Amino acid sequence: MIVVTADQRGSTGAADRVPEVLARIARRTERRPGVVLPFDRTVGDEVQGVLAADDDGAGLAVDLALDLVRDGGWSVGIGLGTVDLPLPASSREASGPAFVRARTAVDRAKRRGRPSVPLAVVGGEEEPRATIAGDAQALLHLLGAVVARRSAAGWEAVDTLVAQRGPAPQRASAAALGVSEQAVSQRLRAALWSEESAARPLAARLLRAAGAEPAAGEASEGGDDGEECER
Repeated sequence: MIVVTADQRGSTGAADRVPEVLARIARRTERRPGVVLPFDRTVGDEVQGVLAADDDGAGLAVDLALDLVRDGGWSVGIGLGTVDLPLPASSREASGPAFVRARTAVDRAKRRGRPSVPLAVVGGEEEPRATIAGDAQALLHLLGAVVARRSAAGWEAVDTLVAQRGPAPQRASAAALGVSEQAVSQRLRAALWSEESAARPLAARLLRAAGAEPAAGEASEGGDDGEECER
């Protein structure tokens, strides 16, 4: 499983943004497969959800994590591994190694001061899963840096392009923005959109591989780094 936990940054004395981000996540996940337990408030200004460790869930985890990094107001932790079954109705009542790792990850993300990307990934200690989780984190840090540093003009071009559904999305984007196709192309190149969109599936594959259920004969998952597998 893939557990994604996000904690609001600098929330002391600031407005509670949990309802806003939960509504945004709900729109993002609507009609998309891969959600095992929907995102909900856990404690304080923290949200958490459980995604499947398959292509759908892992792709969604990458999209949501990078959306939260783009927002700039969240520390994001991704925990990978097994969960205790049967699952309850909400993630705040669930437990298991993946939840412990998500907590560890978000705590590490909080310690990553700017300009570092406030995101961490924690998987099991057994190999090759531990190395794969580390690779996923390194790639997500790189993608997060691209997302966090993208200009407003770059985001306008990317968001407009992504919203297109026709056969010529760049031409349609140029028409929607009232600029030339060349201008749209220049903005997308400066935004590193081609590089980001090509790397997202790789990040998802790494999360899927590190979060998959152990195969028969693999060491079973228990406590992580001496912690009890409970919330």
